[in-house]
Amino acid sequence: MSVPADQLPPSEWSADLRDLEEHYGSYCRAMRMLVREGKSLKKVQRTVCWQQLARLHDCRPARYQEPDALYLKLCRERGGGGGAALNR
Repeated sequence: MSVPADQLPPSEWSADLRDLEEHYGSYCRAMRMLVREGKSLKKVQRTVCWQQLARLHDCRPARYQEPDALYLKLCRERGGGGGAALNR
């Protein structure tokens, strides 16, 4: 398990953040797959992709949206409206 970015020395923090940014697309694809499978918000919140998306948002909120906003957006795109998936 990795150390949170805010507890790393600045040089390691920036390397960790770069790594997160490089894999942003993969985290989004993983979230999309989870939504497509009909996973509930609670289940998705326990995944690595959720944690990494949350770390990115915490570090750069202007650039990366909150994971729950992404989850709801993907639910809407899927046609579920988001509400039903929240209650599972």
